[in-house]
Amino acid sequence: MEKPAADNIEPQGARSSAVIWGGIPLLIMAVLLVLGGIPGTPIKLTVPFAAESAGPTFNTLADVDGTPVIQIEGGEIDETSGSLDMTTVSVRTNMTMGQALGRWLFSHDTLVPIGQVLPQNMTDEELKQHNEASFVASEAAATVAAMKHLGEPTKVIVHDVLDGTAAAGELGANDTITAVDGKEVAEPQQVQDTVRTKKPGDEVTITYTRGEEGSREVTVALGKNPEDEDLPLLGITMTSEPAGDINVTYNLNDVGGPSAGMIFSLAVIDKLSPGELNGGRNVAGTGTIDEDGSVGPIGGITHKIEGARDGGAELFLAPEKNCAEARKADSGDMVVAKVGTLDDAISAMHAFSSGQPVETCQAS
Repeated sequence: MEKPAADNIEPQGARSSAVIWGGIPLLIMAVLLVLGGIPGTPIKLTVPFAAESAGPTFNTLADVDGTPVIQIEGGEIDETSGSLDMTTVSVRTNMTMGQALGRWLFSHDTLVPIGQVLPQNMTDEELKQHNEASFVASEAAATVAAMKHLGEPTKVIVHDVLDGTAAAGELGANDTITAVDGKEVAEPQQVQDTVRTKKPGDEVTITYTRGEEGSREVTVALGKNPEDEDLPLLGITMTSEPAGDINVTYNLNDVGGPSAGMIFSLAVIDKLSPGELNGGRNVAGTGTIDEDGSVGPIGGITHKIEGARDGGAELFLAPEKNCAEARKADSGDMVVAKVGTLDDAISAMHAFSSGQPVETCQAS
C-alpha cells in the first residue's frame, strides 16, 4: 500500500490554526451585519442608506387628535366631504448592514443614498433649523397660491429669527415685512428674490411693522449661508398670511414638508370656496407648490401611490415630472392624474367627479 509522503501531511495543530484564522472574516462579517457600532467607541457600523416605504395618509379636510389639520379663522368656511389626503413616505435610517439587506430582500422598501433623504454635513441644530425652514416655506407657498387662486391679498410674516444671523436682534417673530430695499413685498418669495441678488456682506434694508406700532426700517449686512458660503443669509424664516382677516394655520408640521404643498393649498381653497373641489370623492396626492401655483416633483412617488391606494383613494394627483416613475407603481383601480399646476389639479378632480376623461400618467 502506497503511503503519502511525509511532506504532504499537515500537522494537526496547523490545521486547527488554519480553521480558526479562516473563521475570523466570517466573524467580522457577522459583527458588521448585526451591530450598529463598535462597543466602547464612537465608530458607527451603520450603512449610508435609508429605507423608504409607504407611510400614513392624512385627510387635510379633517381633524387629527381633535384639531383641524388646516385651521382657518376669519373667513366663511364652506362644508366639505370626501377627502384630500396628504401622502407620506416612512423613512428608516441608522440601519445595520443586516437590517438593510433584510429590507432589500424581504420587503417592498426602496434603499436610497441617505443624502437623498437627509442633508449632509449639518449639525443637529442646523438640521433642525433646515427642516423647520422647509416646513414653513412650504406652508407659506401653499397659503399664497391658495389666496392668489381666490383673489385674496397676502402679507409676509416673520416666523422665526435664527440666532447669530444678520436679522438677530433686529427683526422678531410676527413682524410684518412690507418692503425690501424700498420695494413693496406681499409674498416670501419676493423677499428671497431680492436677498439673493446680493452677496454676503452686502447691506439690505427691511421695512416692517410690529404689532400696533407704525412702520419701522432697519439696514443689516447679510451673512453667509451655512449650506453655501457664496450665498447671502438674512437669517429669518417667513410665512404668509392673508392681508385681511383670514388666518390659516397648518397643524401637521412634523409630517408636512415641501411635498405636502399642493394638497395643503387645495384644502385651503376647498374650505374657503363654495362647492367641493373633490366632488365629495376620496382624493389623494403629493407635490410641492410654488407661490404662482406651479406643482413640483417629489421623492418616493411609488410608495405614496401605494399608500393612497391602500388608504382607499379613488384619484391620485401626481406631479407631471414624476409620471415616468409613477407608472411603475401598482395603483390598482385608482386613477393617477398628471398635474403641473394647481389649476390642473382642480380640473382633474372636476373631470373625475363628473365622469369625464382625466389626463393620466399612463398617457404618452
